[in-house]
Amino acid sequence: MAIFGAPSTPAGDPSSPLARASWAMYDWANSSFAAIISTFVFPTYFATLVAKDSTLGTRQWGWTVGLAGLVVAFGGPLLGAVADQYGRRKPWLGLFTLICVLATAALWWVRPTTESVLFAMMVAAVATIAAEFAVIFYNAMLPAIARQDHVGRWSGWAWGLGYAGGLACLLLAMAAFMGENPWLNLPRDSGQQVRATFVLVALWYAAFSLPLFLFTPDEPAVGGGLRRALREGLHQLGDSLKAVRAYVPILRFLLARIFFIDGLATLFAFGGVYASGTFDFSARQVLMFGILLNVTAGVGAAAFAWIDDRLGSKRTILVSLVGLIVPGALMLVVQSHALFWLLGGILGIFVGPVQAASRSWMARAAPEHLRTQMFGLFAFSGKATAFLGPLLVGWVTGLFDSQRAGMGVIIVFLVAGFALMLTVPAAARATPPAPASL
Repeated sequence: MAIFGAPSTPAGDPSSPLARASWAMYDWANSSFAAIISTFVFPTYFATLVAKDSTLGTRQWGWTVGLAGLVVAFGGPLLGAVADQYGRRKPWLGLFTLICVLATAALWWVRPTTESVLFAMMVAAVATIAAEFAVIFYNAMLPAIARQDHVGRWSGWAWGLGYAGGLACLLLAMAAFMGENPWLNLPRDSGQQVRATFVLVALWYAAFSLPLFLFTPDEPAVGGGLRRALREGLHQLGDSLKAVRAYVPILRFLLARIFFIDGLATLFAFGGVYASGTFDFSARQVLMFGILLNVTAGVGAAAFAWIDDRLGSKRTILVSLVGLIVPGALMLVVQSHALFWLLGGILGIFVGPVQAASRSWMARAAPEHLRTQMFGLFAFSGKATAFLGPLLVGWVTGLFDSQRAGMGVIIVFLVAGFALMLTVPAAARATPPAPASL
């Protein structure tokens, strides 16, 4: 049965250029959520205008993101295992995309008053969980729509497109609602000019995700329905845990990824704080620096896409980590604003490739019948210890009374990820025991 337009095709069919381009457009679509809801606009709006005060608001936002991260970390592998038994990914992707779009649109009702705090936390958590779950199924589609020797380039191109989409949506939001002379001059006393950006994200996400559902084929369904998929998914996850030695290369990769992704997440969480505190950047300069990082990260992801296919995902990740560690370390000691901007631009070039190549490594290494489960574990590795980096940065900053010392934690995380990545083999597909039947 065809759902969301395109019919099912056998697993491994590389599909048409339109199908692959439509798949990549989903990165353009969902990056609007990351840019406005997760990073730049909603957290600031919540902490400064909705919560009682910015200190409490920051703490409450941390609780919201932390709780959502825990749900994704521990629910992702199970959900992925169930989806592997169900066969098709698009119904799951469509469900979580719809939940995220509706929850994001509902943020319009988060008014600048403390009465909206609980509603804001609940709805934002639901939207974040749905967005992260959707990405699990989106990533798991990659090996089926691209040839093995083209996985890296499509992962990189899509990731670069995502950076461009997030930036485009952010600039549109500023021009339409939040600039000095916006296209639509909405009442500011009730925060409508900010709340309108949440509706924009919902519309952007829904509109630009449609090509995937219309033109990208799905894998064939497995008979037996959802109840059987749930039962056998639980069994599959249990079997995987029992046969964990068969997946040692993947486990090593996930452990390495925990460190370097935590380092990247902490860099983005504290980069603006460091720029304003140590280099006296204004709010406008911080925003411009964020734009610089997004532009260079997108260019880097797209440019390194061919390198991934030629050199392999592991080497691309290692090269990218060096490209993060060296300029990152120099940014902790330089005094010049010009050098800080230059090093930030160089560092940004390697942010996208390390993320895109991580996805392509997993796409090549995951056993076909466990693909979505493995991408669930991939999500786990990005969320399970996400609290650790910010916690250590805060502690070290206080201990040495220095932002430079605190930000040094990020370099330690990246170096640890690099060292662990050296022990990871090239993405040779694991050979687990055949799945048991019930």
